Amino acid sequence: MEPEFYQIAGVMAIGSRLRRLSEMVTLDGAAIFRLQQMDFEPRWFPVFYMLSERGPMHVTDLAQRIGQSHASVSQVAKEMEKDDLLTKVRDKQDGRKSLLSLSEAGEAIAGKMADFYDDVYQSVADLLAETDHNFWGAMQDLELALETKSITRRVEERRKARLSEVIQIVPYQPAYQQAFRDINVAWIEQYFTMEAADYAALDHPQTYILDKGGFIFVALFEGEPVGVVAMLKMPDATYELAKMGVSPLAQGKGVGYLLGQKVIAKAREVGASRLYLESNTLLQPAINLYYKLGFTRLVNKLPSPYARSNIQMELLL
Repeated sequence: MEPEFYQIAGVMAIGSRLRRLSEMVTLDGAAIFRLQQMDFEPRWFPVFYMLSERGPMHVTDLAQRIGQSHASVSQVAKEMEKDDLLTKVRDKQDGRKSLLSLSEAGEAIAGKMADFYDDVYQSVADLLAETDHNFWGAMQDLELALETKSITRRVEERRKARLSEVIQIVPYQPAYQQAFRDINVAWIEQYFTMEAADYAALDHPQTYILDKGGFIFVALFEGEPVGVVAMLKMPDATYELAKMGVSPLAQGKGVGYLLGQKVIAKAREVGASRLYLESNTLLQPAINLYYKLGFTRLVNKLPSPYARSNIQMELLL
């Protein structure tokens, strides 16, 4: 009977359910080896089987072939060596690597396992045939899907999408001046030092940015400012993306990406042909964001008012 927890939690409990299934199979595995009158741990089987089929192998190669970590295989090898089922020697061609092989006792056991393997194989095949699904194929599909994109990544993407629906990007108002300043001062002083151009833009955004044809946008989460960005008007139908910052409490919600998208949309709306920005490679998450938004690195660096600037990027619209 299916436990109530799985009925309530549903697919969210996939990890717990797989662990439960693994425990059931592992207990059966131990009992199966006792039928063969073997004192054998089920977790040893992948290593034992591959060595019996392929002969001596390096730990790294063996780990890759059975889909386990190097550390896990090394631990199993120590246990099997202690039980006189395996030997480990240094590779004569590369002394840094160890070769694993079955011991004489291990080879003797392997030689007697053909009929036993057939019993197990046919029994498991019968078990799978009793199910309504191709369980073995489904596991392969699931592993491939996880290798392509982990559950963590999937949850992160869905979380950002959900949060983006409740984050508002609004035009600057004087009431947001303190937030505009505080959010930027926080990241600048964390990594660098405030400079003259910073004070000019953050203390006088109306004069330095807006009155010169620029724009400022504020990201609101539950009505509170959590992110800001500015667009400074430059010559030749260009705007500079500047003073982008996100509150530490809102990082991971996709606020920076939404602000960047807003700037790009506004630049196109006002007929700009190019967006430009300056940053520092120390801010790797920010650099990754700019690449994600479509910016590319400028090879020939332009004069900058910032001492901290060591990378310049552009986006042609």
